[in-house]
Amino acid sequence: MSQLTLNLDSVLNLNREQFYQICQDNPELKLERTATGKLIIMSPTGGETGRKNANLILQLGLWNQQTQLGEVFDSSTGFSLPNGADRSPDVAWLKKSRWESLSQQQRETFIPLCPDFVIELLSPTDNLKATQAKLQEYIDNSCQLAWLINQKQKTVEIYRPHQEVEVLNQPSSLSETVPKINIKLSSRAS
Repeated sequence: MSQLTLNLDSVLNLNREQFYQICQDNPELKLERTATGKLIIMSPTGGETGRKNANLILQLGLWNQQTQLGEVFDSSTGFSLPNGADRSPDVAWLKKSRWESLSQQQRETFIPLCPDFVIELLSPTDNLKATQAKLQEYIDNSCQLAWLINQKQKTVEIYRPHQEVEVLNQPSSLSETVPKINIKLSSRAS
């Protein structure tokens, strides 16, 4: 998905509430907001990326259904990060205790937490450096594990707090302990 960043600083410092209302008024748009208030407009993904994203959500959802450890969210879910950004990862997971600590109102708006685990699938039109910065932003905001799957390069970058980014070349699956999960990256899913 390609993106366009709008700098509104000369007319408006877009706060979280205003951003939420813009999203409600324009449900056909996929929007994010940076920590500095810049508006990011993203185009829909292509069919191949959409299919692969659905497969990742399915695998994480099935794992979560078996373990009952948390909740899985798709790319339409907004998360309000502690640094002030509002982001929508391709796939996200929250520990059950963190989800259950939210009020019903908090659950119905952008989730006021950083996910515990995120997956971003780099689509052909995504900017690698911007996506890497986004993954680091999740880690800097308390995410415990983040994966950047680069289909073109056939690599996976693994982000963890207080560790260097680990790069795996052509993995067929990924297994992690936070959360304890196994995702297959076969030729159909990677």
